[in-house]
Amino acid sequence: MMKPAKLLSGFAGIAAGLLVAFLIFGMGGTSDTADADQQNKSNAEKVYVPPGEHDDYYMMASGGHSGQLFVYGLPSMRLIRQVPVFSPDPATGYGFEDESKEMLNGYKWGDFHHPAISETDAEYDGRALFATDVGNNRAAYVDLETFETTDMLEIPNIAGPHCAAFVTPDSEYFFLPTRFSVPIGDEFVGLDEYSEKYKGVMTAVEPDFENEQLEIAFQVMLPPWSYDLSDAGKGTSGGWGFLSTYNTEEAVTNLEINASENDRDYIVMFNWEEIAKEVEDGNFEEVNGVKMFDPVKNPGSVYLVPAPKSPHGVDMTPDGEHFIANGKLSPTTSMYSVEQALEAIENEDFQGEAQGLPILNYDSVIDKEVEVGLGPLHTQFDDKGNAYTTLFIDSQITKWNLDSGKVIDKVDVAYSPGHLAAVEGDTKNPGGKWLVSLNKIAKDQYLSVGPSHPESMDLIDISGEQMEVVGNAPSQPEPHYSQIISADKIETTEVAAKDEDRENAVWSQEEAHIERDGDEVHVYGVALRSRFVFDAESDKPDVVNVKEGDTVHFHITNIDRDEDITHGFGINGYNENFEIQPGHTKTLTVEADKSGSFPIYCTNFCSALHQEMTGYLLVEPE
Repeated sequence: MMKPAKLLSGFAGIAAGLLVAFLIFGMGGTSDTADADQQNKSNAEKVYVPPGEHDDYYMMASGGHSGQLFVYGLPSMRLIRQVPVFSPDPATGYGFEDESKEMLNGYKWGDFHHPAISETDAEYDGRALFATDVGNNRAAYVDLETFETTDMLEIPNIAGPHCAAFVTPDSEYFFLPTRFSVPIGDEFVGLDEYSEKYKGVMTAVEPDFENEQLEIAFQVMLPPWSYDLSDAGKGTSGGWGFLSTYNTEEAVTNLEINASENDRDYIVMFNWEEIAKEVEDGNFEEVNGVKMFDPVKNPGSVYLVPAPKSPHGVDMTPDGEHFIANGKLSPTTSMYSVEQALEAIENEDFQGEAQGLPILNYDSVIDKEVEVGLGPLHTQFDDKGNAYTTLFIDSQITKWNLDSGKVIDKVDVAYSPGHLAAVEGDTKNPGGKWLVSLNKIAKDQYLSVGPSHPESMDLIDISGEQMEVVGNAPSQPEPHYSQIISADKIETTEVAAKDEDRENAVWSQEEAHIERDGDEVHVYGVALRSRFVFDAESDKPDVVNVKEGDTVHFHITNIDRDEDITHGFGINGYNENFEIQPGHTKTLTVEADKSGSFPIYCTNFCSALHQEMTGYLLVEPE
């Protein structure tokens, strides 16, 4: 054991050593620390949004296998809202109350990829957002006035619609290429006939903005490959669309190896305006009630462009004059000229065909190849003629110039970026202020919550010559794509208009009543601070009496006219809950299949007497 004198002597020696080290190195270390602190302070000021003030931008992020849309504010990176789309949401009662329950049609989950904001003249217009469900072959319409899902389509003849971020410049259509190829018409065909009988199918969906609905316009039969992120032309390329595709080897098992044999895959370049005319002229075959166009039988509208191996995306430049493909197994990104591609089509400058479709001569359409780094996936743009490409393997973002092809800057992100989103980055007029890297891996970025880590997002300032990471935040699972729109382009409705003719609505306590027809019970009630009224004529107006075996339809109108006064409606012990926004009417159908006394209560805090906002469902034994 060391004696006290020696212990003190040891401490003195250590202190002397530390003093010498400080004298030699301390000035620089202190300066470096001070510089870092100052930089962190500067970054914090860039993203700080004071209480009561609003962000400049909305970022609409897909929620991957959660099936939901996540809305963030920029630059604060605050999560503002989770909008239920493809999956039930017990917090709001989406999938519980009748309207959304019917839309979901029994599906319990969705895999939401690639949100797309509607456009006018190739710019986001803030009217609607379109969503696709890879897991269950659905498309959805999200109204950006209310941030609610208003319509959903189940799409036949496809398997895995992977991309809706492909909106034509005036939202005539958005296109859904499919990730998986399947036999047309839902028939069983063995995999030994894959190349002959399986097909990839792209669906053109037409939005109805007046009624906030979707309709399938037509489908296009494509080779049995896998289709990924896509983009629409504009300007010079107006009327054309571009799809990235992989597994042109037509492998059916062990794709990790067997779908990486060819030196090149393809970008599918197609004239959607021409196809729409062909369909209108009757050049289609009806399959499961949908107009199916076959470009092999009707040549002249679909062409193939050789691309780097296994491209994960194709992106159109803001001026519409070039499209960019990133092969994730290549260190380069390829930039193609639309004008040269159109000349090659006119001159029939082909280098062969695949599955009956002509392949444009690569040397005739390529503008430049840019060596950006390892694992390039997706590209976005700023307002200064620059492109930004994610490097999955390098965990970096590369900035490069479209005209020169010169790499300008690289910045590290944490970690393994897949998609990225720039302000207005898919439009003809990108904003040029912020870029968000959507990373697949977080590792040690946040407090540990066990083996399941969140994904992460890096906020990057791109206003200067060099990129600067100024913020980082966890993201909900797993953003497959995002779009960033200026906040002033979205005009929301805070309180629904009072519609005296709305079905099932009553607008005063005095009108609340209950109607019985055999074992069908309809409750026309109201919610207001701080009570439910179900039957104005009863001495117990907040009680509903039914018999076991009855079907009870609760039609509840929130008659509060103040902003942000949401009422919930939960039935204790009956596994039911939904919420009603100000001025809305919602219907919840309950099968009274067990007798007893079941409290009804407001599940969304609404007033100082929120706890007192209760009632009862009394179910008499059969």
